[in-house]
Amino acid sequence: MPNRPIDAAQLRTALAPVHAWLDGTEEPPPRPVIAAAVRTSLRAFAQRYPGKAVEVRVPPFAAVQCLEGGAHTRGTPPHVVETDPRDWLRLATGRLAWAAAVDSAAVRASGHRAAEIGALLPLVHTAQSRDSE
Repeated sequence: MPNRPIDAAQLRTALAPVHAWLDGTEEPPPRPVIAAAVRTSLRAFAQRYPGKAVEVRVPPFAAVQCLEGGAHTRGTPPHVVETDPRDWLRLATGRLAWAAAVDSAAVRASGHRAAEIGALLPLVHTAQSRDSE
């Protein structure tokens, strides 16, 4: 069902179990819960910003291509954003600012188009959203 659209309710449902972990008030939820939140949020992001110009990677769970423009077909894409699951979810929910994530190396962004991802985040706003230093 990767082609089935992700609606706002489905995205909220996938993210709800990770909020306390993202806020630092609870231990990490089980791996399948984190995986579902990452995969659902990445699919929603790629749906909202379709294309193949930038690859967003959140190992070990998923990678998506997004943003209109030149398509990459083989080898390492010229525009890549990579981060870990917790930092992706913090970016997606507005708990971590793009500039802070790049400055602290929580996000590795290569290629001039990779920075465009930061302007498109957060994907959702939560009551707990805040910028991190």
